[in-house]
Amino acid sequence: MWVLIHYIAQIFLLCLLGRIVLSWFPPSGPGPVETLRRVLFRITEPVLGPIRALLPPVRLGGMGLDLSPMIVFIGLEILLAWLPG
Repeated sequence: MWVLIHYIAQIFLLCLLGRIVLSWFPPSGPGPVETLRRVLFRITEPVLGPIRALLPPVRLGGMGLDLSPMIVFIGLEILLAWLPG
């Protein structure tokens, strides 16, 4: 059972990393990249949304830095380090 949780957490981390990378680029219109962006958003937003509500973006000049992906990433890495197997 722990192995299954470990694999699911690893897959979620990959989805989170993909969402972070795709967020650096503007939407490209209809196509496979935009479909991937929407899928990754649907997978990761239920976890990131509540954290974002508690921790607003940090202002850096004229832009905001969303720290919620980093918090989830660190939290999952700590969880994976504690899981047996």
